[in-house]
Amino acid sequence: MAFQFGKKYSEKAKPSYVYSIFGVALVLFMLGLLGIVVLNAKKLSDYFKENVEFSLILMDTCSPEQAMNIKQVLDKNPNIKSSELVSKDEALKRFKKNFQEDFMELIEYNPLYASVNFHLTSDFTNADSIKKIEAQFLATRQVKELYYQHSLVETMNQNAKKISIIILVIALVLFLIALALIDNTIKLVMYSNRFLIKSMQLVGATRWFISKPFIIRSIVNGLLSSGLAIILLSVLGFYANRLMPELSSLIQASDVVLLFGVVILIGLVISTWSTYQSVTKYLKLKLDELY
Repeated sequence: MAFQFGKKYSEKAKPSYVYSIFGVALVLFMLGLLGIVVLNAKKLSDYFKENVEFSLILMDTCSPEQAMNIKQVLDKNPNIKSSELVSKDEALKRFKKNFQEDFMELIEYNPLYASVNFHLTSDFTNADSIKKIEAQFLATRQVKELYYQHSLVETMNQNAKKISIIILVIALVLFLIALALIDNTIKLVMYSNRFLIKSMQLVGATRWFISKPFIIRSIVNGLLSSGLAIILLSVLGFYANRLMPELSSLIQASDVVLLFGVVILIGLVISTWSTYQSVTKYLKLKLDELY
């Protein structure tokens, strides 16, 4: 009778395990997305800073040789990520392409200036460093002005630290919520097995003998949930890279391996711990308290 009783409840519990695997996998998937944001928060900030374009607007009297010398001076600065020399003719071509207009039909000369466009490293994209560069080149007669989006640079620097703190706080809260969801999902599954656990205890089985199959099952389920979450993250990453190829430069292989390892670890630890706690709880309860 005990065997038939256990078999009956084991069969009833199978659908619950399937729901548990998918439920935990979705939570781990959300944790994985959160991990990507946390790991790459600074990289994203650096990425945006390094994509701010600065332009040294050159005088019309600046010769091509002098313009090239200015570019070479910039290239020697280790805090300059990249630079580009844009002639008056090239500036005109870009204007036509961007605005779909040709003002040369109205005027007979090109009013645009040649420029040396450059990008700074993230650590150097701040007001003090920009002022030094501005002072250095405005001292020459070949440079008219340094043009860039002042408000954008100021906003990024002011909000960088605030955003980092906010992201960490949100990450911690969501992490705790995710752990609670995983724990409750597994405990609901174990609730459907409470009579099976108690029946094994009543026929004289030891605590370890009762716990062992459930713990092994939890490890298998944890691996399945983690694997499913990793597959979902990989698929999402694949399509994200196809839509935005520049993301590949932000996410390092070592970060991906670390993230997947953490996802697997969380899946195993929480599944095993919650299962053990549930089995212990039902072993301590009296038979009439299970109803």
